[in-house]
Amino acid sequence: MAQKRLKHPVYLILMISLASALVLTYGIIKPRAQTNEPNLVTAVETVAKQAIPAVVHVEVTERQEIANPFLPFQNEPFFRYFFGMPNMPKKFQREVFGLGSGVILDAAGHILTNYHVVGGATKIKVVLADGRVFSGKSVKVVGTDPKTDLAVIQIIGKDPFPYLPLGNSDQVQVGQWVVAIGQPQGLSETVTQGIISAKHRAGLSEPSSYQDFLQTDAAINPGNSGGPLMDLKGEVIGINSAIISKSGGFEGLGFAIPSNIAKHVSRELIKHGKVVRGWLGLTLQKITPELAKSFNLSSYKGSLVSDVFKDGPAYRAGLKRGDIITAFQGQPADNPSILRNDVSLTPPGTQVTLTVERNGAKRDISVKIGNLETQQTAIQKTLREEFGLTVRPMSADEANRYGLGSQSGVAVVAVSPGSPFARAGFQKDDIILQIGNNKVDSAAELLTMLRALKGRDINVLAVDHNSGQSTVVQMRLP
Repeated sequence: MAQKRLKHPVYLILMISLASALVLTYGIIKPRAQTNEPNLVTAVETVAKQAIPAVVHVEVTERQEIANPFLPFQNEPFFRYFFGMPNMPKKFQREVFGLGSGVILDAAGHILTNYHVVGGATKIKVVLADGRVFSGKSVKVVGTDPKTDLAVIQIIGKDPFPYLPLGNSDQVQVGQWVVAIGQPQGLSETVTQGIISAKHRAGLSEPSSYQDFLQTDAAINPGNSGGPLMDLKGEVIGINSAIISKSGGFEGLGFAIPSNIAKHVSRELIKHGKVVRGWLGLTLQKITPELAKSFNLSSYKGSLVSDVFKDGPAYRAGLKRGDIITAFQGQPADNPSILRNDVSLTPPGTQVTLTVERNGAKRDISVKIGNLETQQTAIQKTLREEFGLTVRPMSADEANRYGLGSQSGVAVVAVSPGSPFARAGFQKDDIILQIGNNKVDSAAELLTMLRALKGRDINVLAVDHNSGQSTVVQMRLP
C-alpha cells in the first residue's frame, strides 16, 4: 500500500491544491484585510499616528486671592514688635500654573478640555504636536460647564486644524481595549493603553452632579486631564478627567467623561456659550437595600422620588413621593445619575415617557421636559419665602479667590432680616458649600436639603467672604 501511494504523489498534490482553492473561494478562511476588526498587533500604533496631531498641550496661569494666615495675630505684641506689621493686608494674590490636555473637535480649532483645566485661567497657552503655539488673543474661552467639568476653547489660525471625531459611548463595552493620549506630568504626546474597567461610575468628584464616568485602567496621571480616551477605531469615546489615588499618581483607577455627554455639552457651548438642560422637578434618591426592603422591591435598580417640586413638570404629570422610576424613554435608568443625565441631555419641551413603579404596580407616565434655567426664578422665590435666603452659583473667580478649586457651592445674594440664616450671621457674598455632609451645587439642591431638614439643627460649611476662611455654622431651621 505504501509503495502504491508513492507511485502517484501527483494525486496528493492535486487534492491539496483543490482543497485550498475551495477554502479560499467559499470563505472558510478569509484574509485579515477583508475584516473590519482592528489588527491588535498594530492597532495602538495606528490610533496614535492618527490622533496625536489633534491632541493639544494646554498650559494655564491662574491668579488666586488667598486670606492672610497671620491676620488673626495682627494685634499680637510679638508680631508687632518683631515684624512691624501693624496694618497687615487681609489677602494676598498669587499665580498658580497648571498643565492639561485637550482634543481638537473641528477644523475651526474648537478644543474640548476639562473645566478644571481652564476654568478661572487668566492666561492660556496651547501647543500643538507640530510645534505651533497659540496664546494671548489667538486663544479664547468659548464656554465652560462646571457641572460636567467640561469646557471649550478655540485657537485662531489661518489653516484648517486636524481634528478627531467623537464616537458613541453608549456602545462601549466593559473589557474593550482603549487608548489614552495626553501630557501626564508635562510629557506631551504620551500614549497609554488599557481596557474599559466599568461604566456608569458616579459620586467620585465635585462639582458635577451630572456624572456618568467610564472607568479605565489605561494609565492616566496629572496632565492627562482633558485628553481623549479612544477606541481602536480611532474615535474619541471619553474625555479623561479624574483618578482615584492615594499617592497622587496612577494606580489603575482612571475616569473619563463619556463622549455622548461631551458631544452634547460641546455643541451647546459652541452654539450658545452655555448648556441648556432639561429638568423634571424631582429630587431623586439611590435605592439602598433598606429602601428596597421597605418598598418590597425585588431589585436595587431605579431611582426613588424623595421630593417633587410644586408646579414642576413631574408634579403636573402626576408623579409622587415614593414613586420608583425604572426607565426613561424605554431604556433602563438603573440609578439617579443615569436618569439625571438622560433628562439633562433632553431638549426642554420634549415629551418623554417614564416607567414608574407605584405600590407594586408598573405604569408609564408621560412628562414634558422643562427648562432648568427658566425654573430658577420659581426656586429662588420659594427659597426666599421659606428660608429668607437668595443665592446664586459660585463663580470661578470666587472659587480661585478662596482656594476652593473645582468644589461646588452657592454664593449668598441676600438674607432677609430675622430669618434663620440672618440669625446665624450669614451675609451677602458668603459662600455655602455643604449642608451636613451633602455638597450644595445649586439653589434647587439647597432648597431640597433645607426642606428635608425643617425643624432640625443643621451644620452648614461656609466661607466667610470677609476673612476668606471656611467655617462650620450651627443653626436651627424653623
